[in-house]
Amino acid sequence: MSALIHAPGFGLALTVAAYLGAGELHRRLGRPALLAPVLVAMVVVSVVLEVLGISYQEYLASVSILTLLLGPATVALALPLLRSGRALLADRTAVLVTLVVTGVVSVGVTVAALLALGADDSLVLTTLPRSVTTPVALTVGETIGANTTLAVVLTLVSGVLGATVGPWLLDRVRVSDPRARGFAIGMVSHGIGTSRALVESDVTGGWSSAAMVLNALAMTVALPLVAQLFS
Repeated sequence: MSALIHAPGFGLALTVAAYLGAGELHRRLGRPALLAPVLVAMVVVSVVLEVLGISYQEYLASVSILTLLLGPATVALALPLLRSGRALLADRTAVLVTLVVTGVVSVGVTVAALLALGADDSLVLTTLPRSVTTPVALTVGETIGANTTLAVVLTLVSGVLGATVGPWLLDRVRVSDPRARGFAIGMVSHGIGTSRALVESDVTGGWSSAAMVLNALAMTVALPLVAQLFS
């Protein structure tokens, strides 16, 4: 049994099985937001690793193929952006204003909250990349001297919460325009949110993809400048 648990492919098999099972559960229960497959799979994998005593380093090594595929998967999510190109240009003023305001609020609230709670500068640096998709968060985190492991965790948590709560919250405030829904989801929950937005419609997914890409580009420039204040 021990040999099976510590086999090189155990972590990969566990992750795939957990996600497929969570997806089937999500479908059978009518796709409730709080049971998003990514969230359920994360909980299941975490519990199994803890119960079996498998270290994070060992698990990470066994799912290295998924890490390698993360970049191409993120690029693939940007493909719907091509279908929404003309619409984005037509609404370029609104898109630009939303991008700037959302970015300023996201970074400002994060930094202000941490400083108010007495967090040190290293923790502030680590939380800055949470608003961009994971591959970009890794690169930006390394550039600004953040704890990349924690930065990725925070990015994933942000993405899962946005993909889980975002559509529900948009329904409560009666935002029905697929463009607005997609852009909002993509801004706050990047790749994970975009995959969720694509379930609603191609338009929603396209605008979510656009928000994810544009936000990543903007933050790649802006975050190193903000980080200089805490270096």
